[in-house]
Amino acid sequence: MNQTSTRITLTVNGGRVDETVECRKTLVDFLREDLGLTGSHVGCEHGVCGACTVRVDGSIVRGCLILAVQCDGAEVETIEGLSDSAEIADLQENFIARNALQCGYCTPGMLMAAAELLAEGGVPSREAIREYISGNYCRCTGYQAIVDAVEATARQRAGRTS
Repeated sequence: MNQTSTRITLTVNGGRVDETVECRKTLVDFLREDLGLTGSHVGCEHGVCGACTVRVDGSIVRGCLILAVQCDGAEVETIEGLSDSAEIADLQENFIARNALQCGYCTPGMLMAAAELLAEGGVPSREAIREYISGNYCRCTGYQAIVDAVEATARQRAGRTS
């Protein structure tokens, strides 16, 4: 007998979630369809574009490449959680100030990747920033403004902690 759904318990953006989920449902589809957290986008569904980026147990992952059932017992953070906690408020301000978002489709994944890089501390080189966000596709900005925003945030944070 095939089991098509199972019960999972996980923490999403600090809150406990106990849901029955289809065994083959991706994490990003679970977040969007079952929990109404639509900040993470579904793009290529092959793990290439980065639109579905979320944090699982502290590290960013592609939400289209991991099944929701694999997150049983895990801590998941979405762009909504990072935004609501104000963890990325300065980064979001710099994205706006430097026009680092246009259509906005890639923005949540870009912010998630940039937040992980910035959590390492210091001021990464522009080349290091480009490398870190290279797994996230943006078809509107040409990346220059995104790199500017991440660099500005790193510099501001370094100035506050120095």
